[in-house]
Amino acid sequence: MLTILGKATSINVRKVLWTCAELGIDYVREEAGADIGMLNPNAMVPVIVDDGFVLWESNTICRYLCDRTAGQALLPLEAQARARVGQWMDWQATELNNSWRYAFMSLVRGSPAHRDPDQIEAGIASWNRHIGILERQLAAGGPWVTGERFTLADVVLGLSVNRWMMTPMTRPDYPAVRAYADRLDGRPGFRDHGRNGVP
Repeated sequence: MLTILGKATSINVRKVLWTCAELGIDYVREEAGADIGMLNPNAMVPVIVDDGFVLWESNTICRYLCDRTAGQALLPLEAQARARVGQWMDWQATELNNSWRYAFMSLVRGSPAHRDPDQIEAGIASWNRHIGILERQLAAGGPWVTGERFTLADVVLGLSVNRWMMTPMTRPDYPAVRAYADRLDGRPGFRDHGRNGVP
């Protein structure tokens, strides 16, 4: 049995939970304890344990789960199609995530260390600019991030879109992103994990 360590409220844990839902993988989820650093040197979740095999980094875990179950619907085998999915997953983990950190920590988490109004404003502008990149991608080729098929790229970016839409801030009107969010809402895995149970 696959064990997933981490809180279900974590955006990165929810990537793994949603991937399992899409692939029909049974699992047991456990709250991460204080000793998570014994399994992940970064002391962060999620971590999975699969028959003794320990793995961390959420996007890598999602790719592994597809490979483990031959989940080609989410992660194609053909080299160029697979690379395109990986490209958008990596963009989410590096460029997009870095764009929203300061603003999110201030506006949602209320972090005392993130109260500089200039940095908040710059963070919101950067976040909106990055979502604008996704807007153009969806408008040009949709309905999903890499084209006609729902893939792992939509799992990781769907969660990011949900976070962007739920954060109390000013956002541009991105019609392709709005329509994309509506399509995501039609997937049971998203309703269960993508919006963290918010109806």
